[in-house]
Amino acid sequence: MSTLSPAVKPSKVSDPLQLIDVDHVQFYVGNAKQAAFFYAHCFGFQIEQVCDLTTGNRDAAHYLLTQGNIRFILSSPLSPEHHAAMEIAMYGDGVKDVAFTVFDAEAAYERAIKNGAMSAYEPRVYKDDRGTVTMAGIRTYGRVCHTFVSRTGDYDLTKVKQGGLFMPRFKRLDGGMCNPADGAVGCGPQSGVGSSILEINEYNKKNPCGLKYVDHLVGNVELGKMNYWVQWYENVLEFKMFKHFDDADISTEFSALMSKVMASGNHLIKMPINEPAHGKKKSQVQEYLDWHCNTPGVQHLALRTDDELHSISTLRSRGVDFLMLPDAYYEKVWDRVNGMLKQHGHEAVKEDHKRIRDLGILVDADDEGYLLQLFTKPLQDRPTLFFEIICRRGSQSFGKGNFKALFEALEMEQGKRGNL
Repeated sequence: MSTLSPAVKPSKVSDPLQLIDVDHVQFYVGNAKQAAFFYAHCFGFQIEQVCDLTTGNRDAAHYLLTQGNIRFILSSPLSPEHHAAMEIAMYGDGVKDVAFTVFDAEAAYERAIKNGAMSAYEPRVYKDDRGTVTMAGIRTYGRVCHTFVSRTGDYDLTKVKQGGLFMPRFKRLDGGMCNPADGAVGCGPQSGVGSSILEINEYNKKNPCGLKYVDHLVGNVELGKMNYWVQWYENVLEFKMFKHFDDADISTEFSALMSKVMASGNHLIKMPINEPAHGKKKSQVQEYLDWHCNTPGVQHLALRTDDELHSISTLRSRGVDFLMLPDAYYEKVWDRVNGMLKQHGHEAVKEDHKRIRDLGILVDADDEGYLLQLFTKPLQDRPTLFFEIICRRGSQSFGKGNFKALFEALEMEQGKRGNL
């Protein structure tokens, strides 16, 4: 049986806030089983593990989805008293927690609290005979939390990446064995696993979408609050500003926003923060806030691929809806992008130009190289959360040259929804 006990502090590390990885991103969703099939079918994720009534968890169901080094936890409450139930009613499906792997979760939590963070929950240890998972959470903007996670034994992140169990009370859904000591009902090969899960997992293994890891996560905050949260990330998590875009960079005739990109010390974790700017009509940030109970939250996740054309082509074939760009975009993009690359001594875009246009992919360049990117439409009925699929060929920026075209495409969709 797994147990939950007070955290025991391991040996000290030199930098408690040294972030090793994005441990996972947790979504609160209305129906985790159904959402798991959506992300598996449309985006190629493996429905890998579950923690629910069948494993002894009585309050919520959690599905672990994986692809490359991406780990999503989809969580649904099993009773109206669960704190996630009210959030889902207020905000719909969306990101609740962006969790970071650290060497010592309790030490990271204590440093963050000392730096001015507000606690989401105090350190706790989940353990069984395999190892331990220590977790502690702090509150950031709006509904979002950051959890610090440290792992030992079979729950070490390296082993999780290799298919090991995520934490106690999770069981695999690919026919693997679970541990009867976890309290799971019906442990054994393929126990309780529907053939549909096995089939979609096998299909996704044979037909990969090529998504590798979370490149960055973008938060939307209220007008006038961007600098407050910039300072929060600087002071609490000891991030530094990586990029800055103002309303002159990100605007059209009708709407604008401002953005500052915060990054961890090793630039492994990047968190852009957006706020609306004044314009003739509503920006995408204000639309998000309007449909998110005026509460800040994660607007989109950028998922990295090494082959943009393959990933976008495959995702389109699976039914993913992407923003549409005007044909005029491609009449100017190659002179701009290849001119910039030549100016800084880089080779021209190597991907097939016609296929880029046919797939509707955006291209941008800077002094370090170029990138390819494309944005989905909202992933649920409320116009809030969406994904970006991005491939970097040297460029570490965020597609500044595409901002105007992207905003015009977003405004077209806002107009269709009656929200511009």
